[in-house]
Amino acid sequence: MRFGILVPALTALTLTATGCSAFEGDGADAGDGVQVAAAFYPLAYVAERVAGDHADIELLTQPGTEPHDLELTVKETAVVAGADLVVYQHGFQAAVDKAVEQNATGATVDVEEVVDLLPADAEDDHDHDHADEDEHADDDGHADEDEHADEDEHDHGDVDPHFWLDPVRMADLGDAVADELADLDPDHADDYTANAAAMRDDLTALDEEYVDGLATCERDTIVVSHDAFGYLDKYGVHVAAIAGLSPDAEPTPADLGELHDLIESDGITTVFSERLAPKQLAESLARDAGVTTAVLDPIEGLTSETADEDYLSLMRANLDALRTANGCA
Repeated sequence: MRFGILVPALTALTLTATGCSAFEGDGADAGDGVQVAAAFYPLAYVAERVAGDHADIELLTQPGTEPHDLELTVKETAVVAGADLVVYQHGFQAAVDKAVEQNATGATVDVEEVVDLLPADAEDDHDHDHADEDEHADDDGHADEDEHADEDEHDHGDVDPHFWLDPVRMADLGDAVADELADLDPDHADDYTANAAAMRDDLTALDEEYVDGLATCERDTIVVSHDAFGYLDKYGVHVAAIAGLSPDAEPTPADLGELHDLIESDGITTVFSERLAPKQLAESLARDAGVTTAVLDPIEGLTSETADEDYLSLMRANLDALRTANGCA
């Protein structure tokens, strides 16, 4: 399966593999099948895989857009209102939450209700010393955000939303979407169940590739742009992030100094940046520390660079990048 970005403007996403209709922004009038609105790319990938050719999938977050920053247009709000099913993640995109609450008339699948999400602070301890931690943390071990409360508009609450970086959790979402589609379209219930099972097979194989590929490495810590990779902890990968769960959270000079010390003490070779987030901080930290940079994609959305990729290929590219950076055998 491939998702293609229409050019010259990144205004639509086309499904080219299994006969699904294109994301053309036409809302509920796009076809005669089940109409599904998916909030951002990983959810659209799951919906497309499970629905096969029995549904039209509308992507609310256009390619090249940082999902956290989404503001829905009138047309996209109409898509939510007219959809038979909305697949979204409560707490991840405030604009979608509001549209679902105020405008959705069909069924919904909320990731937060069907996937076991990690606590937001589950990976706060990266097995390295946090100098002055007591000065920056409250009684629950959360960083003191008073200085940045006005800067960071993206509050994900008590959970880490980036579940899709765990293939098994993606498969769990697929099962929930299949169940909902079967209720909406009983004539094709067996197809939805079979498609979800086939996707789970692919995702289980991907999970095993990560287990095997990261089993024996010289290092187990990575430095990344923002804390989107906590679900890699299941593979023994510890994450030190320049920013918090939201890519626009600003690190302090003390944070950057601590990361510089970590890079030196742990022999870290790479600072990872992203495609949809600014690269300046990662590049500056890498330059100051004398190490290289590489891309580790949080796969929140496609870009012009990844128009011919899909979730599986991007996850495998991430695995290759991790293995290279951490010296995995």
